[in-house]
Amino acid sequence: MQRAALFGGGDAQMAAGDLGELLVPYMPTIRVPKSGDRVYKTECAFSYDSPDSEGGLYVCMNTFLGFGREHIERHYRKTGQCVYLHLKRHVIEKVPGASGGALPKRRNAKLFLDLEANGDLSSDDFEYEDEAKLVIFPDHYEISLPNIEELPALVTIASDALLSAKSPYRKQDPDSWEEELQASKHAKSLVQLDNGVRIPPSGWKCSKCDLRENLWLNLTDGSVLCGKWFFDGSGGNGHAMEHYKETGYPLAVKLGTITPDGADVYSFDEEEPVLDPHIAKHLAHFGIDMLQMQVAENGLRDNDIKPRVSEWEVIQEAGVKLKPMYGPGYTGMKNLGNSCYLNAVMQAIFSIPEFQRAYVGNLPRIFDYSPLDPTQDFNTQMAKLGHGLLSGQYSKPPMKSELIEQVMKEEHKPQQNGISPQMFKAFISKDHTEFSSNRQQDAQEFFLHLINLVERNPVGSENPSDVFRFLVEERTQCCQSRKVRYTERVDYIMQLPVAMEAATNKDELIAYELKRREAEAARRAPPELVRAKIPFSACLQAFSEPTNVEDFWSSALQAKSAGVKTSRFASFPQYLVVQIKKFTFGLDWIPKKLDVSIDMPDFLDISHLRAMGLQPGEEELPDIAPPIIIPEDPKGTDSCSPDVLHETENIIPETVSDKCFVKIHLSGGFNFDFYLLYQDLFILSILLLNEVT
Repeated sequence: MQRAALFGGGDAQMAAGDLGELLVPYMPTIRVPKSGDRVYKTECAFSYDSPDSEGGLYVCMNTFLGFGREHIERHYRKTGQCVYLHLKRHVIEKVPGASGGALPKRRNAKLFLDLEANGDLSSDDFEYEDEAKLVIFPDHYEISLPNIEELPALVTIASDALLSAKSPYRKQDPDSWEEELQASKHAKSLVQLDNGVRIPPSGWKCSKCDLRENLWLNLTDGSVLCGKWFFDGSGGNGHAMEHYKETGYPLAVKLGTITPDGADVYSFDEEEPVLDPHIAKHLAHFGIDMLQMQVAENGLRDNDIKPRVSEWEVIQEAGVKLKPMYGPGYTGMKNLGNSCYLNAVMQAIFSIPEFQRAYVGNLPRIFDYSPLDPTQDFNTQMAKLGHGLLSGQYSKPPMKSELIEQVMKEEHKPQQNGISPQMFKAFISKDHTEFSSNRQQDAQEFFLHLINLVERNPVGSENPSDVFRFLVEERTQCCQSRKVRYTERVDYIMQLPVAMEAATNKDELIAYELKRREAEAARRAPPELVRAKIPFSACLQAFSEPTNVEDFWSSALQAKSAGVKTSRFASFPQYLVVQIKKFTFGLDWIPKKLDVSIDMPDFLDISHLRAMGLQPGEEELPDIAPPIIIPEDPKGTDSCSPDVLHETENIIPETVSDKCFVKIHLSGGFNFDFYLLYQDLFILSILLLNEVT
């Protein structure tokens, strides 16, 4: 391929007029980035190449997407875009004794990368020289920058705007159309009754009906009541509003939205959501301590940190000389700030052959058929991440010959070890409030979020998430009639509680607790930590034990009754994901992590949990649905005729009048509590001799 170097050390020189004429055909395609445009100048859309990589990074002057040397031709063929800004960072080791401060050397007065991108290299030992060029495809004409006098004004402005653009991964400002909440006029002078009401951290129920969702806590008297009913079948019976009309108590907070940062507060008098600047004090009146929740939101208190340091050193094998591992499958992922939940799940996911085949095996086809903006395509970003982890391209050991050459040339060519999944995290979490933040998250919730995206974005004929899929048989028995009902539901995770009562070192725990209290009273250092040792078999047993069914409606009695439910495996997965539920809520609303040690077996036999179906002598509950609950309409008694209701069954909910409603009872789905924090997640490969299908 022909290459001409213009104004940059080549044999040919071109006059300013000729340079302008060269760029004339491409001027309509060159754009200046505007506010809101994302400029990807630190990472390739298809790989983890960056300006630090050997081939640098090419940024399209029209789409502002970045591409490594292996992928730039694909974008050119697909879009026909010809003009790219080529960015390259050179890292040079400083000469001993040379003067220099903390700031790196800059070429062309432009430093287009944040120094954080080279956090592995000390600026006291290395200098960074950033080089920028315009490259015109398909002939690879290069124009060194800056060339203010020679380049057309549009090209100069666009190039400078690209070089100075901010990272696309910075948290954006809220949308301008989003209405800003105002402080309620009642917040400062709110009267709270001293009636002794204390609100538990769970188990809420409307005090006027049986609803357990969309519940609101009145901040004056502590009443827990349901919200208004919505035409899509959600919501409640409007008892919170009725209570306001009866009492005039104006403010209520929605249960389930209380976090250390605030809560959803509604003013019935002002008829809109509001801010309560004194929300912490108002909640504390009913036993909800938001301030302590903030201290303990990560499950650790200050006096817990020191013991954790020594444990971390043990885990990291501090003081032991370890041999670094390189190559395919040994590529690390950099922590982006509390992103260990994402890193752990994705490392586990791409250790599974089915996911390797689906994304890395189909990588050429996925990339070739990717949309014009591959940063917003799930399959492209999954293939990119899988290739980054499995190719070994970003986990290479330094060669001895390279080290000698670098010493002779006094030049450092850093090998990129590890990948930074910024683009992947930005895409997969863009519509999720929690995952898009830098707060600690729950690996189990992220795993289910990922599986949902995998199933919504099929890749080829194989659905890799099927390796986690299994059927759960639920046997529900009416305690009064003794009749049973068998149902099945799909699941991807086996959730196990911590069986604290099964601890094998209870005497040690009692002695430790006594010593801890004595040390705390005497203000001495706490004794050496003693954890409860829980056999995994005890947690597994809890999965199969009967549990009470709340608000059970017996079709045999056609009335509410006591019911119990047991669960079994109707089919087994190829890989079983197990979640140990270590977090709970105390009566003080503080999330607490159960500090336990669970002994995991090398082999797991769960054949005794195989579902058997309806047994001889068992009688099934009649297939009768519970009565339809139609909430009262506070605005009137208008209702739809049966014919109208029938016609609206398949209509989009937005088109149905709020006079036409049916309360639908759903059962068998997941209901993960909002307060679940980071929990243990691991994958077990199970060999099943007789798999149930």
